[in-house]
Amino acid sequence: MTTATTRTIRTTPNASTGDTTARDSPAAAKPSLPSLTGLRWMAALLVFGLHVNNFGYFGGTGGRLVSWGFSSGATGVSFFFVLSGFVLTWSARPRDRALAFWRRRIARIYPVHLVTLGLALVMAYTLANQPRPTPKQALSNALLLHSWWRPWWQTLNPVSWSLACEAFFYAAFPLLFLLLRRLGARGSIVLGGLSVAAVVVLARADAHHWWTYALYSFPAARLPEFVLGAVTARLVLLGRWRGPGLEASLALAIIGYFLVPQVAPGYSATMCTIAGFTLLIPAAAVADVQGLPSLWRRRRLVRLGELSFAFYMVHLLVIRSATQLLGTKPHFGLLAGVAVTTTVFAVSLGLSWLLYETVERPARRLLLRRRGRPAAPPDAAPADRDAPAPARD
Repeated sequence: MTTATTRTIRTTPNASTGDTTARDSPAAAKPSLPSLTGLRWMAALLVFGLHVNNFGYFGGTGGRLVSWGFSSGATGVSFFFVLSGFVLTWSARPRDRALAFWRRRIARIYPVHLVTLGLALVMAYTLANQPRPTPKQALSNALLLHSWWRPWWQTLNPVSWSLACEAFFYAAFPLLFLLLRRLGARGSIVLGGLSVAAVVVLARADAHHWWTYALYSFPAARLPEFVLGAVTARLVLLGRWRGPGLEASLALAIIGYFLVPQVAPGYSATMCTIAGFTLLIPAAAVADVQGLPSLWRRRRLVRLGELSFAFYMVHLLVIRSATQLLGTKPHFGLLAGVAVTTTVFAVSLGLSWLLYETVERPARRLLLRRRGRPAAPPDAAPADRDAPAPARD
């Protein structure tokens, strides 16, 4: 079993990002974390499988297998929230201004959000059996406010509810980062412990209906997961992380994933996976920093991870469109189910590549361009694909 480095990370500039800040010193840079990008793709597959299961592509034995493997896929949302906190803290610029940070965040997520929102609107008014939003619902979705009001949380493109959570995290991050820098290692550990306690309390509250509002999609209820990611990143940067290695952390995450069916549906699932995800992400980061073996930084996985945000944002629209041809919950046999799933996956992946190459990358360069200067490079390591996970459907 490997453990995290016990020294403060000091590295050379990151060629892929141009970022030259590390820890609190402007002279050093943090290395890129390709394993986290690869892990993003694996989490995306879990959520894709969840939606395939929810739309009933498989019947009989195939349906039972898909349900066993992917009915817990909604926990991918927790993975992305923890990952977002980690990569934003890892790539944070100590002297950065809040407005500059928010500008980069908007450039990262908003172009793809607007394009897929437009696609969802077209679907709503051209395809049968597609719900049409009210003007207030459409506006709240465009402004990423819809997840604060449960009746609106899955309007238009359902996956965007978690973007509303991320928008809240982005708004809070400058203050959180300032707090982490002042707390030091011990204070950060205390903050992490409080965040874990908050997840446990919120899971119990949701399971026992202590509050009439479902907590799964409520942005403030998901904040502890984001904070945990930020805390672990800070501890790794300070050389104070003492978590288990990559293999042990992955095993804990898998065990937690398959424990999800044993708890009440909804937010309670977060309690099953939070420990594994919180350990897995820094373990993968440490493996990259120390040059330890990692399956997750293989070139193809990293490339797929780069497409993951666009994939999240478009795949459920593809699945919904397919119901016009396939019907609702067709429950195909094994071979037909595999063929249909492969086709839907291939279309989703092709569209995600198109969105990434023609919308996400060029729009980010355009929005971050400064007058009289070349376009700014991406603001974080390749792992900084901190888009949210798709919604339950």
